[in-house]
Amino acid sequence: MTDVKTDIVIIGGGVAGLSAGARLAPHATVTLLEAEPALGYHTSGRSAALYEASYGLPSTMALARASGDFFLRETDYLSPRGLMLAGKPEDAGDFARELAEMGMQQLSPAEAQALLPILNPEVATLVGHTTEAWDIDTDRLLQDFAKTIRAHGGQVLTKAPVTDITPGARWQVTAAGVVHGADLVINAAGAWADAVAALAGIAPINLQPMRRSMARIPAPDGMDPAAWPMIFGVRESWYMKPDAGALLVSPAEEDPLPPQDAWADDMVLAEGLARYEEMVTAPVTRMISNWAGLRSFAPDRNLVIGPDPHARGFFWLAGQGGYGFLTCPAASQYAADLILGRPPVIEPPIRAALSPERFSK
Repeated sequence: MTDVKTDIVIIGGGVAGLSAGARLAPHATVTLLEAEPALGYHTSGRSAALYEASYGLPSTMALARASGDFFLRETDYLSPRGLMLAGKPEDAGDFARELAEMGMQQLSPAEAQALLPILNPEVATLVGHTTEAWDIDTDRLLQDFAKTIRAHGGQVLTKAPVTDITPGARWQVTAAGVVHGADLVINAAGAWADAVAALAGIAPINLQPMRRSMARIPAPDGMDPAAWPMIFGVRESWYMKPDAGALLVSPAEEDPLPPQDAWADDMVLAEGLARYEEMVTAPVTRMISNWAGLRSFAPDRNLVIGPDPHARGFFWLAGQGGYGFLTCPAASQYAADLILGRPPVIEPPIRAALSPERFSK
């Protein structure tokens, strides 16, 4: 067993851990440990990521808006997509509320079909739209974060499951037979974040992983969906997003599961596809593939970013709940500011909503 000294150990190779590592790498020696054989193996690699800043709780939207400079002005990870909301006549109340919350414009049937030709105007009578939504190049983003860590002398290690964490003046983190000594441990383990805390003898924050399933189906014959917007049902009862010449359709379910390599439930998937089919004129004839990921939420559904109030040198970066890519530029910047002792730009009420201290009151 080899002892390797480092300043910061990050546990978890999804978007949370990688983005934090990239922020910290110029200022510290970073070692990132990922249990699986590839980065972004679980939730991050199974995300239909979209940058749309009017989505989620106030703290989530604050982080999303604060990520705008990175996504919209500083980098080129985005491509235009647009977003639609579709409802039936009986959805009028919820439709009006969500239309206002998302800052969408209501469309006429003709306008809606011009943007999404397969929409059924006899069923989807209520349609809203915004152009303020973009696809995120998730794979390139993850790989670039990893390159930044390595470029500053850090390590990004896969096939390195953490099996023991010993607190002390310097933490000892054992992974794949190697002991990594660190001044700071960042828990970015996604659905496994509570289990990682338990290894260190730290109280859990009661994260709940929730399954979300996805089906990939062919685009309707003779149609190119490249310019179609993403669309979701009122109350997020389903969604569809074009993807590389095909369509991704999700039942948008939130079924609680223990941490695991999730898979789609056939019945849940069928029900979601039926909800989608009801709103369009193109029937689903076959499925190309399907999968599922886990979106992990804290009890209050705010992200968890900050030092553990009872364990010096242990930092939480968890509970992204499906908002990891949307918020990663600002969330990682905020985490780095806290760790490096810099004044955060995030407002105090948002800091309080994100802090792990809220679970110890």
